[in-house]
Amino acid sequence: TCGLELSLHNDMTALGRLWLLHVMVFRLLLVGTVTPSLFENEYAEFTCNTQMTGCREVCFNRATTISHYRFCVFHVVLLSTPVILFVTYALTKSAVQHGAEVEALAGQETQRSRRRLVYLINVIVRLLVEVGFLVGQWYLYDFRVKSIYICTAHPCPHNVDCFLARSYEKTAFLCFYFGVGVFSSVISFLEVLYIIRKWKASGREQVGHNQSTLTHSTPGADELGLRWRAAKPDPSPFCARPARLSTSFASSWFAA
Repeated sequence: TCGLELSLHNDMTALGRLWLLHVMVFRLLLVGTVTPSLFENEYAEFTCNTQMTGCREVCFNRATTISHYRFCVFHVVLLSTPVILFVTYALTKSAVQHGAEVEALAGQETQRSRRRLVYLINVIVRLLVEVGFLVGQWYLYDFRVKSIYICTAHPCPHNVDCFLARSYEKTAFLCFYFGVGVFSSVISFLEVLYIIRKWKASGREQVGHNQSTLTHSTPGADELGLRWRAAKPDPSPFCARPARLSTSFASSWFAA
């Protein structure tokens, strides 16, 4: 649990945590509570005004190409897969780093860059999943569940009227679910832009830090001059001896 909290705090952005909360509230709870009672017994509530054998089954397949309940469950499973894979990867790397006693700074930067890249891939994948299911929902259900479906498929002898229960309630749910998907896609798209922008800013800061370090570590002309003067031998002791000799010689000559 502690490793999971550290992974969510260190690797996920604020938008990522908002997206995770949004998925837990509006996806998992919604699919686990509302969707089963609303869509699980669609076939039992589907009736047609004919007793022709096989007609009701064929018309039900035409009216509901894919079950709404299974569509939502499949959506949640695919949406959660990249997140679970990223959390597993982050926990594994955190455990390896925690087990090591000493780790170089360059190695830490490399691991951090890898986690950022993996997290960016995770966000892009979930964005593609969201957009794909939005298009699929629009194509399959068209934001509306009709209360009467006119079926002309074989083996129905003529145009058969079939009736779907709670069509308005299902239509409202589909519109709400589509709105949740749009909100999730917007969050994921903004997070991708934020991660890329932050990555570029971090790269520019790293380049500036390296240049500053190189400038401070390289001595300038004044510093080199001071070092050269300090290393140059002082000629004053050698020059002082002839001066003292000449002074003593002059004093002895005048005394004579």
